[in-house]
Amino acid sequence: MLPFAQPDFDRAQRKGVPEVILADRKSPDETVAIARAFLERTGRAILSRVGPELEARLRREFEGQAEIEWIAPARAAVLRRPGTRPAPTGGRVGIITAGTSDIPVAEEAALVCREMGCQVWTAYDVGVAGIHRLVEPLRIMLEEARVDVLVVAAGMDGALPSVVAGLADVPVIGLPTSVGYGLGGGGVAALYSMLQTCAPGLAVVNIDNGVGAGAVAALIANRTAMARGASPDHK
Repeated sequence: MLPFAQPDFDRAQRKGVPEVILADRKSPDETVAIARAFLERTGRAILSRVGPELEARLRREFEGQAEIEWIAPARAAVLRRPGTRPAPTGGRVGIITAGTSDIPVAEEAALVCREMGCQVWTAYDVGVAGIHRLVEPLRIMLEEARVDVLVVAAGMDGALPSVVAGLADVPVIGLPTSVGYGLGGGGVAALYSMLQTCAPGLAVVNIDNGVGAGAVAALIANRTAMARGASPDHK
Protein backbone atom coordinates (compact mmCIF):
# COMPACT_ATOMS: atom_id res chain seq x y z
CA MET A 1 0.00 0.00 0.00
CA LEU A 2 1.21 3.51 -0.76
CA PRO A 3 2.01 5.69 2.29
CA PHE A 4 0.01 8.66 0.92
CA ALA A 5 -2.94 6.95 -0.82
CA GLN A 6 -5.27 3.96 -0.53
CA PRO A 7 -6.26 3.22 -4.15
CA ASP A 8 -9.64 1.56 -4.66
CA PHE A 9 -8.52 -1.19 -7.02
CA ASP A 10 -11.83 -3.04 -6.89
CA ARG A 11 -14.16 -0.12 -7.59
CA ALA A 12 -14.90 -1.13 -11.18
CA GLN A 13 -15.84 -4.68 -10.12
CA ARG A 14 -17.79 -3.51 -7.08
CA LYS A 15 -19.92 -0.75 -8.60
CA GLY A 16 -19.21 -0.67 -12.32
CA VAL A 17 -17.37 2.67 -12.24
CA PRO A 18 -13.57 2.67 -12.47
CA GLU A 19 -11.35 4.76 -10.23
CA VAL A 20 -10.16 7.96 -11.93
CA ILE A 21 -6.97 9.56 -10.61
CA LEU A 22 -7.51 13.32 -10.26
CA ALA A 23 -4.03 14.61 -11.01
CA ASP A 24 -4.17 18.39 -10.75
CA ARG A 25 -3.85 18.52 -6.93
CA LYS A 26 -1.26 15.76 -6.62
CA SER A 27 2.49 15.95 -7.16
CA PRO A 28 3.89 14.19 -10.21
CA ASP A 29 5.61 11.67 -7.95
CA GLU A 30 2.35 10.85 -6.17
CA THR A 31 0.40 10.56 -9.41
CA VAL A 32 2.96 8.33 -11.11
CA ALA A 33 3.10 6.03 -8.08
CA ILE A 34 -0.68 5.69 -7.94
CA ALA A 35 -0.88 5.11 -11.70
CA ARG A 36 1.82 2.45 -11.48
CA ALA A 37 -0.06 0.70 -8.68
CA PHE A 38 -3.26 0.61 -10.76
CA LEU A 39 -1.41 -0.58 -13.82
CA GLU A 40 0.22 -3.42 -11.89
CA ARG A 41 -2.95 -4.45 -10.06
CA THR A 42 -5.68 -3.92 -12.67
CA GLY A 43 -3.85 -3.40 -15.97
CA ARG A 44 -5.33 0.09 -16.39
CA ALA A 45 -4.90 3.56 -14.93
CA ILE A 46 -7.21 6.47 -15.82
CA LEU A 47 -6.01 10.00 -15.08
CA SER A 48 -7.85 13.32 -15.34
CA ARG A 49 -6.67 16.95 -15.29
CA VAL A 50 -3.15 16.08 -16.39
CA GLY A 51 -0.84 19.10 -16.71
CA PRO A 52 1.96 19.38 -19.30
CA GLU A 53 4.70 18.48 -16.81
CA LEU A 54 2.91 15.32 -15.74
CA GLU A 55 2.06 14.38 -19.33
CA ALA A 56 5.76 14.43 -20.21
CA ARG A 57 6.59 12.46 -17.06
CA LEU A 58 4.00 9.79 -17.83
CA ARG A 59 5.34 9.35 -21.34
CA ARG A 60 8.89 8.92 -19.99
CA GLU A 61 7.98 6.65 -17.08
CA PHE A 62 5.71 4.25 -18.96
CA GLU A 63 7.28 4.16 -22.42
CA GLY A 64 7.50 0.54 -23.46
CA GLN A 65 5.60 -0.60 -20.36
CA ALA A 66 2.07 0.39 -21.27
CA GLU A 67 -0.04 1.79 -24.08
CA ILE A 68 -0.78 5.48 -23.43
CA GLU A 69 -4.05 6.87 -24.80
CA TRP A 70 -4.04 10.67 -24.62
CA ILE A 71 -7.34 12.57 -24.73
CA ALA A 72 -6.07 16.04 -25.60
CA PRO A 73 -9.21 18.19 -25.15
CA ALA A 74 -9.78 16.86 -21.63
CA ARG A 75 -6.08 16.62 -20.75
CA ALA A 76 -6.75 13.06 -19.66
CA ALA A 77 -4.84 9.84 -20.13
CA VAL A 78 -5.41 6.10 -19.97
CA LEU A 79 -2.49 3.76 -19.38
CA ARG A 80 -3.20 0.12 -20.16
CA ARG A 81 -1.56 -3.24 -20.49
CA PRO A 82 -2.31 -5.30 -23.63
CA GLY A 83 -5.68 -7.02 -23.48
CA THR A 84 -7.23 -4.70 -20.89
CA ARG A 85 -9.60 -2.70 -23.05
CA PRO A 86 -13.14 -2.67 -21.61
CA ALA A 87 -15.59 -5.15 -23.07
CA PRO A 88 -18.48 -3.52 -24.97
CA THR A 89 -21.66 -3.54 -22.89
CA GLY A 90 -24.18 -2.42 -25.50
CA GLY A 91 -24.80 0.80 -23.56
CA ARG A 92 -25.34 3.89 -25.73
CA VAL A 93 -24.60 7.44 -24.60
CA GLY A 94 -25.08 10.73 -26.44
CA ILE A 95 -22.98 13.73 -25.41
CA ILE A 96 -23.85 17.25 -26.51
CA THR A 97 -22.22 20.60 -25.82
CA ALA A 98 -23.61 24.09 -26.14
CA GLY A 99 -20.26 25.54 -27.21
CA THR A 100 -16.74 24.62 -28.25
CA SER A 101 -15.47 25.82 -24.85
CA ASP A 102 -17.51 23.07 -23.18
CA ILE A 103 -15.73 20.27 -25.05
CA PRO A 104 -12.94 19.57 -22.51
CA VAL A 105 -15.42 18.70 -19.75
CA ALA A 106 -17.64 16.79 -22.19
CA GLU A 107 -14.64 14.74 -23.28
CA GLU A 108 -14.05 13.76 -19.65
CA ALA A 109 -17.57 12.37 -19.60
CA ALA A 110 -17.05 10.59 -22.90
CA LEU A 111 -13.83 9.01 -21.66
CA VAL A 112 -15.52 7.57 -18.58
CA CYS A 113 -18.40 6.22 -20.67
CA ARG A 114 -16.03 4.50 -23.08
CA GLU A 115 -13.99 3.05 -20.22
CA MET A 116 -17.23 1.62 -18.83
CA GLY A 117 -17.87 -0.17 -22.13
CA CYS A 118 -20.38 2.22 -23.69
CA GLN A 119 -20.59 3.42 -27.27
CA VAL A 120 -20.59 7.22 -27.41
CA TRP A 121 -22.07 9.64 -29.93
CA THR A 122 -21.11 13.34 -29.73
CA ALA A 123 -22.44 16.63 -31.10
CA TYR A 124 -20.51 19.76 -30.17
CA ASP A 125 -21.25 23.50 -30.43
CA VAL A 126 -25.01 23.22 -30.94
CA GLY A 127 -26.21 25.64 -28.26
CA VAL A 128 -29.22 27.92 -28.01
CA ALA A 129 -27.50 30.86 -29.72
CA GLY A 130 -28.14 28.90 -32.93
CA ILE A 131 -30.75 26.38 -31.87
CA HIS A 132 -31.25 25.12 -35.43
CA ARG A 133 -27.87 23.35 -35.10
CA LEU A 134 -29.31 21.00 -32.49
CA VAL A 135 -32.13 19.48 -34.51
CA GLU A 136 -30.31 16.99 -36.73
CA PRO A 137 -27.71 15.73 -34.20
CA LEU A 138 -30.44 15.16 -31.61
CA ARG A 139 -32.61 13.35 -34.15
CA ILE A 140 -29.73 11.05 -35.05
CA MET A 141 -28.98 10.25 -31.41
CA LEU A 142 -32.61 9.55 -30.50
CA GLU A 143 -33.95 7.92 -33.67
CA GLU A 144 -30.94 6.26 -35.32
CA ALA A 145 -28.41 5.60 -32.54
CA ARG A 146 -31.24 5.16 -30.02
CA VAL A 147 -29.08 6.31 -27.12
CA ASP A 148 -30.10 5.31 -23.60
CA VAL A 149 -29.14 8.61 -21.98
CA LEU A 150 -27.85 12.06 -22.91
CA VAL A 151 -25.22 14.25 -21.26
CA VAL A 152 -25.59 17.93 -22.12
CA ALA A 153 -22.75 20.31 -21.20
CA ALA A 154 -23.28 24.06 -21.14
CA GLY A 155 -21.84 27.18 -19.56
CA MET A 156 -23.02 30.81 -19.71
CA ASP A 157 -26.82 30.67 -19.12
CA GLY A 158 -26.86 26.88 -19.15
CA ALA A 159 -30.09 26.70 -21.15
CA LEU A 160 -29.35 23.82 -23.52
CA PRO A 161 -29.96 20.89 -21.11
CA SER A 162 -33.50 22.15 -20.42
CA VAL A 163 -34.19 22.42 -24.15
CA VAL A 164 -32.94 18.89 -24.75
CA ALA A 165 -34.83 17.50 -21.76
CA GLY A 166 -38.00 19.03 -23.16
CA LEU A 167 -37.55 17.10 -26.40
CA ALA A 168 -35.88 13.80 -25.50
CA ASP A 169 -37.58 10.65 -24.23
CA VAL A 170 -34.46 9.44 -22.39
CA PRO A 171 -32.84 10.68 -19.16
CA VAL A 172 -30.77 13.86 -19.58
CA ILE A 173 -27.80 14.73 -17.37
CA GLY A 174 -27.03 18.44 -17.18
CA LEU A 175 -23.31 19.20 -16.96
CA PRO A 176 -22.68 22.87 -16.09
CA THR A 177 -19.27 24.18 -17.11
CA SER A 178 -17.23 27.07 -15.76
CA VAL A 179 -17.58 28.94 -19.06
CA GLY A 180 -18.95 32.42 -18.43
CA TYR A 181 -18.11 35.77 -16.87
CA GLY A 182 -19.54 38.57 -14.76
CA LEU A 183 -22.43 38.02 -12.37
CA GLY A 184 -23.10 34.30 -12.20
CA GLY A 185 -19.87 33.49 -14.01
CA GLY A 186 -17.67 30.46 -13.44
CA GLY A 187 -20.59 28.10 -14.07
CA VAL A 188 -22.80 29.37 -11.23
CA ALA A 189 -25.57 30.71 -13.49
CA ALA A 190 -25.46 27.54 -15.58
CA LEU A 191 -25.79 25.37 -12.49
CA TYR A 192 -28.69 27.39 -11.09
CA SER A 193 -30.45 27.41 -14.45
CA MET A 194 -30.24 23.62 -14.77
CA LEU A 195 -31.40 23.10 -11.19
CA GLN A 196 -34.38 25.39 -11.84
CA THR A 197 -35.39 23.66 -15.06
CA CYS A 198 -39.04 23.36 -16.03
CA ALA A 199 -38.34 20.26 -18.13
CA PRO A 200 -38.88 16.90 -16.40
CA GLY A 201 -36.24 14.22 -16.80
CA LEU A 202 -33.19 16.44 -16.21
CA ALA A 203 -30.71 15.58 -13.45
CA VAL A 204 -27.68 17.79 -12.75
CA VAL A 205 -24.10 17.23 -11.61
CA ASN A 206 -21.75 19.85 -10.19
CA ILE A 207 -19.78 22.40 -12.21
CA ASP A 208 -17.16 20.85 -14.51
CA ASN A 209 -17.85 17.35 -13.13
CA GLY A 210 -17.38 15.50 -16.39
CA VAL A 211 -16.23 12.36 -14.62
CA GLY A 212 -19.38 12.28 -12.49
CA ALA A 213 -21.66 12.92 -15.46
CA GLY A 214 -19.99 10.15 -17.44
CA ALA A 215 -20.24 7.70 -14.57
CA VAL A 216 -23.98 8.30 -14.07
CA ALA A 217 -24.68 8.16 -17.80
CA ALA A 218 -22.78 4.91 -18.26
CA LEU A 219 -24.47 3.29 -15.25
CA ILE A 220 -27.86 4.14 -16.77
CA ALA A 221 -26.85 2.99 -20.24
CA ASN A 222 -25.28 -0.25 -19.05
CA ARG A 223 -28.26 -1.18 -16.90
CA THR A 224 -30.57 -0.40 -19.82
CA ALA A 225 -28.47 -2.54 -22.15
CA MET A 226 -28.59 -5.38 -19.64
CA ALA A 227 -32.35 -5.11 -19.38
CA ARG A 228 -32.86 -5.39 -23.12
CA GLY A 229 -30.32 -8.20 -23.42
CA ALA A 230 -28.14 -6.11 -25.70
CA SER A 231 -25.04 -7.36 -27.42
CA PRO A 232 -22.48 -5.02 -29.03
CA ASP A 233 -24.14 -5.47 -32.44
CA HIS A 234 -27.70 -5.20 -31.10
CA LYS A 235 -29.92 -2.92 -33.16
